[in-house]
Amino acid sequence: MKIVFTGGGTAGHFYPIIAVVEALAVEARERKLINLKYYFLSDNPYDERALFENQIEFRRVRAGRLRRYFSLRIIPDFIQAGLGIIEAIFKLYSIYPDLVFCKGGYASFPVVFAARLLRIPIFVHESDSRPGRVNHFAARSAVRIALAYSEAATFFPAEKQNRIAVTGNPIRQDLLYPLAQGAREFLDLEPELPIVYVTGGSQGASAINETLLDILPALLEKCQIVHQVGQNNLKDVTQRASVVLEKSPWRARYKLLGFLNSSAIRMVAGAATIVVSRAGSSIFEFAQWGLPAILIPIPESISHDQRTNAFTYARTGGAIVIEQGNLTPSVLQSEILRLIGNPELLAKMRAGAKTFARPDAARVIAEELLTLILQHEK
Repeated sequence: MKIVFTGGGTAGHFYPIIAVVEALAVEARERKLINLKYYFLSDNPYDERALFENQIEFRRVRAGRLRRYFSLRIIPDFIQAGLGIIEAIFKLYSIYPDLVFCKGGYASFPVVFAARLLRIPIFVHESDSRPGRVNHFAARSAVRIALAYSEAATFFPAEKQNRIAVTGNPIRQDLLYPLAQGAREFLDLEPELPIVYVTGGSQGASAINETLLDILPALLEKCQIVHQVGQNNLKDVTQRASVVLEKSPWRARYKLLGFLNSSAIRMVAGAATIVVSRAGSSIFEFAQWGLPAILIPIPESISHDQRTNAFTYARTGGAIVIEQGNLTPSVLQSEILRLIGNPELLAKMRAGAKTFARPDAARVIAEELLTLILQHEK
């Protein structure tokens, strides 16, 4: 039995695939299934260690970005996508999987296009409340469509509605449950002071970083900050923070990190009072952890889905939303201080967040994948 996974570009596309493979391994053991093989087809492996640890074979397929704006790079991107389709046809034919699992993103387009030509069944998972263009295309011939948000169903064709299920977003096993102990010791944090976890996702977020730096000295009088900025931004933010905090007596309360591994994320999640973040697939982790959030979605002119994600999640009561156009240092400072100073509100937000959690998402998807494969083999 062979499954090809495809998706690309971001952690939000890649790590849910890892979560599904982890769940597949558990289901395969319980059902005593053998010879289940996994492949990941994309323009880059994203995390080679995660692929190796989960016995997923990487096959490179070039891809061109699907741009929402005019650029002279549209022409080379179009050529890359065409060449990628040819590569994907040959590589899929050589594997000939029982099923292709499409997570979306520009890097998955050549693979799902080739799968349609070869009549290989396609399973789509959509993490956002508004589907991306590749998943919208893939859904036309999908045998199943799994959604993280129920609102996304309206964007798919009427004839596909009976193949849609709302599953939530798969979360890796090592991130499902935060660690209540260890974070303050690990990061040398003070025992009683609130902790604000600020993250821009795997790539960091310059708008959040810049706004935070403007208010850093004032915030550190009231709380501690764990700031994940992405490896590419670490040097720049380190230099700027050192200038901003040069005369601050509280500079030791600021912990700047480029990357957090799974264990570190769990410890920070277990100790944090609130999180400040973009509004990608990490929303489902915040919900699972019961962690109150301030969400700052990427503007719609750049990404069409995060704003809808943020407001959909905020209706649970687990988060408040600051649109980037309204993001000023004074607004961010006042919202952070308002939340960390209101224990009753934080308790309500934690309860609201938990109502959105779907810890069984990976297992539900894995079960359906195996059911489809076994039916296909008959």
